[in-house]
Amino acid sequence: MEKTKVAIIGTVGLPAKYGGFETLTAHLVEELSDTYDFTVYCSSKKYSPEERVDTWKGAKLKYLPLDANGVQSIPYDTWSIFHALFRSDVLLILGVAGAWLLPFVRLFTNKKIIISIDGIEWKRDKWSLPAKLYLWWAEKLAVKFSHIDISDNESIQDYTSLRYNTISRVIEYGADHTKVNLVPTPENIEKYPFLSEEYAVKVCRIEPENHVHTILNVFSELPDRKLVLVGNWKNSEYGMNLKQQYAGFKNIHLLDPIYEQQTIDLIRGNASLYIHGHSAGGTNPSLVEAMFLGLPIISNGVSYNRTTTEHQAFYFSNAIELKNILEEVKNEEIENCAFQMKKIAERRYTWKKIAKKYSNLIEESFTIKKKTHVYPTISKLDKNILEKYNVGHLKNVQLFNESPKTT
Repeated sequence: MEKTKVAIIGTVGLPAKYGGFETLTAHLVEELSDTYDFTVYCSSKKYSPEERVDTWKGAKLKYLPLDANGVQSIPYDTWSIFHALFRSDVLLILGVAGAWLLPFVRLFTNKKIIISIDGIEWKRDKWSLPAKLYLWWAEKLAVKFSHIDISDNESIQDYTSLRYNTISRVIEYGADHTKVNLVPTPENIEKYPFLSEEYAVKVCRIEPENHVHTILNVFSELPDRKLVLVGNWKNSEYGMNLKQQYAGFKNIHLLDPIYEQQTIDLIRGNASLYIHGHSAGGTNPSLVEAMFLGLPIISNGVSYNRTTTEHQAFYFSNAIELKNILEEVKNEEIENCAFQMKKIAERRYTWKKIAKKYSNLIEESFTIKKKTHVYPTISKLDKNILEKYNVGHLKNVQLFNESPKTT
């Protein structure tokens, strides 16, 4: 039997060497390529001619001469969607940049659309006002015109339910690709001397909403606490300024991006703490990976992070709170947190479970008629009609969207 053709749109490409969506795509291909015929759209700007291959672990790769991120993500995703209309049955779209095209896809084709809205992208500080307005509009189109929309966190699901009155599907990220219990060799310690000491670690894109400035400021005031922070410092003025400001502190080690899995897991896995500053988005891949490595987590206390960690981590909302946690937390609390993080990750964040959820959605997309509405049908009936049947149990029914009556 011919396989269902699935296009994966919105990533930098494969093999994965950038971020969360790319890692997700790699594991979907690895887990499901025996079931589906995948085409993955890739940015030729990120792969040298020598790196470009026609297939990867069973998936076809299609290269486009545009960047997959920033403003160019709009034409990049648009081109990918248009091309996929002629090649695929299901469009699995990661991000909303190309969502302006979806009304036309729904109107003129029978292609199935599954879209992950990637957190609340329009709220990110890195975007200009016009970009935020476009992403706000694109998110609305993505939810309205997709057959199924995905939230990677229950808090994002709550947001889309309130804004659009429909139920998205929650699918997080896996983390069991991380390499645990890596012991530093003498060569490792020579390259990264901090491996022989106690240190906290953070891995992220260097962006304001990840509160890199807050974390660096706190550790600059705690000379006895070491911090290793890995990120793309050269990608923005924000990052370059921070690196220049804090590079001179002996207890702060600022490393450029590390894409080799064993090396990054060696650095993370031998840390005593993971500091998570993200304040935007949903389930963050670096957070669930740190949890799977069994690290105690000190996290920005926004709802997404609390949901991901099931309220079992330590939380801060500003520099004072972070500093207080670092100075006052007890060893037994740290050990219990690490145990809880590992247990949660093993239960929720494995790629086999995540891939199965995506497979179920692909199959469901062929049968779904319309999205589930937040409100039950009875709440949408005219109240005058309901009053005619004001007997029995209906007499005391409070409509789902009504406020409680006061007497």
